[in-house]
Amino acid sequence: MLKRSPCRLVGPILLITALSAFAQRYDIVLKGGHVIDPANKINGIRDVAVTGTTIARVAENIPDSEAKKVIDVKGRYVTPGLIDLHAHVYGYSGSIFPDDTSLLAGTTTIVDAGGCGYRTYTDFKRKIIDKSQTRVLALINIAGNGMIGAKSEDNVADMLPDKTAEVIKANRDVIVGIKCAHFGKPGWDAIKRAIEAGRLAEVPVMIDDKIFTNSGRTSREKLLDIMRPGDMHTHMYNDRQVEVVSRFNGRVLEFAQQARVRGVLFDLGHGAGSFLWTVAQPAARQGFWPDTISTDLHSASIMIQESDMPNCISKMMLLGMPLDDAIARSTMRPAQVIKKFPEIGTLSEGKVADIAVLNLRDGVFAYKDSWNVKRLGAKKLEAVMTIRNGRLVYDAEGRAFPEWTTAGQYEVIR
Repeated sequence: MLKRSPCRLVGPILLITALSAFAQRYDIVLKGGHVIDPANKINGIRDVAVTGTTIARVAENIPDSEAKKVIDVKGRYVTPGLIDLHAHVYGYSGSIFPDDTSLLAGTTTIVDAGGCGYRTYTDFKRKIIDKSQTRVLALINIAGNGMIGAKSEDNVADMLPDKTAEVIKANRDVIVGIKCAHFGKPGWDAIKRAIEAGRLAEVPVMIDDKIFTNSGRTSREKLLDIMRPGDMHTHMYNDRQVEVVSRFNGRVLEFAQQARVRGVLFDLGHGAGSFLWTVAQPAARQGFWPDTISTDLHSASIMIQESDMPNCISKMMLLGMPLDDAIARSTMRPAQVIKKFPEIGTLSEGKVADIAVLNLRDGVFAYKDSWNVKRLGAKKLEAVMTIRNGRLVYDAEGRAFPEWTTAGQYEVIR
């Protein structure tokens, strides 16, 4: 009796294997999470599929058989990667390398706010941008040498709008605006030169300005007469500049309301000195919210204030902002402000797969402002997983990996 050769089975096995591989058209499927994607008006349970570096599909039920890896994210929120519009990763003495802080916080895009100027952009690109997994964009400083102290930031002679605009035009993929900060001399020279550079390069300007009685400047003039629609006033909830809430009656100042109507944008810019409950609470009660949520993250603000993106969002929620609204101001809206939407800030099919998976915890949590005043909250948002450019880069809960079992133990040799 002749025996059937096992070789006859090779063809069918190869066919089955090939069909199985073909059926697995997605590299990753995030399964069963609560997707919040304001750009597409999605706020509900969905699966999110990733192929290569892009979002392949967002749907209510993607079969497990179509994915090489299925990651169960039930009970978690899935959002576009968070965008931090105001952070410090170069130049400034408190700068932090972006990958050390951002990806652990679900933040896939960081905008360095003024660290480099037109003289130092090339060095910034070489040392930070080219070496980071995080997408790093820039608001270039109007000061030629960037944010390295008064020697640079008060040097009006080196605030050259034409040179600044020239560098922006040559690097539009990275430079998304201009920063003016810490100008310690009287008058409007720094701000006006920043605005002129913004006009030449057709980009927005973010202003962090000292408004003191001896500065020769007022908040009213800045917001109503000098800043343009689309320009950003950052550190909106501080008290040193008296720019949003009156110290006398707690009302949002009329000129701040007028500035918003004319299109000036207000950025949170939390930082170590620019978020106070005494300003944020009355402003929030009157509906004067930040257009964009950002951290002003640096070596001081990351410690006591813990001002990463999930913490800033948590504080906005403590003040009464709905989660989906906070996510919009941390994803879609900042992308729009810097003219990078819909390239980033969305889970739209075909767009880059930058994804944050977040856990909203219940409990009692301490939130500190810049004067180290504590408020307790019952909710805390935390990042538990980050996908950057289609690749899993952070997984705090180990959801993407199999559990260890005793079957894998080594035998103890005595």
